[in-house]
Amino acid sequence: MEAVHNFRDLGGYPTESGRVTEWRRVFRADGLQRLTDADLEVVGRLGVRTVIDLRSHDERAERGTFPVDRHEVDLHHLPVIDTTWDPEEAGAMLRDEAEFLLTKYHVMLRDGGRRVGRAIELIGEHGAGSIVFHCAAGKDRTGIVAALLLAGLGVPDSVIEADYALSAEASERMRAWVVERAPEYAEQFAKVPPVFFAAHPAAIRGLLDDLRSDHGSIREYCETLGVERSIWTRLEETFLVDPA
Repeated sequence: MEAVHNFRDLGGYPTESGRVTEWRRVFRADGLQRLTDADLEVVGRLGVRTVIDLRSHDERAERGTFPVDRHEVDLHHLPVIDTTWDPEEAGAMLRDEAEFLLTKYHVMLRDGGRRVGRAIELIGEHGAGSIVFHCAAGKDRTGIVAALLLAGLGVPDSVIEADYALSAEASERMRAWVVERAPEYAEQFAKVPPVFFAAHPAAIRGLLDDLRSDHGSIREYCETLGVERSIWTRLEETFLVDPA
């Protein structure tokens, strides 16, 4: 896409059952408020009917939302955090980038876990067309939802980690776009701590390990977020297919 840098398909991933996630069914993304007309043509061809926005109220107010006036979708707002990370706090507590991210992911689930659970429910409940969930960079809040969704369906951790790590490349595309197309934000971007753009597989691996250690399995953990077993049955029926 022209102005969205981390929009990608969660299809084609193998599961322990021998099935694979279906292509063009569930997508993850960064800030969809930036979609250009050409980008919206792609969204239309992909059949997107439902959008889940994981950003805070302030982010939506400052930057805008998915352009429903140009492409009609069912838009759901599920803010996982109330405020974005503080750069000064990051500088003060940063020892290891993966450790910092893991700590923040646990805080996100502690404070916004119910909304993460609701996002998974919506993915399981949506009917015709495809669905996309997103935050600002498509890395952290979006990465948590993707990891829990895929792990709950039996996608191997190695695949989940590789999917998560792709956001590092997207961050570089975003930086290049800002310099070329939005120079007014370049100085602001330059002040953002590098960890805010980092996607260390050890962080998402550590999160999954911790949740399993505390709850037994990812599905059992998701039950604490309100995700009932029937949702996983529906996801298996609608999002998993036999390999070609």
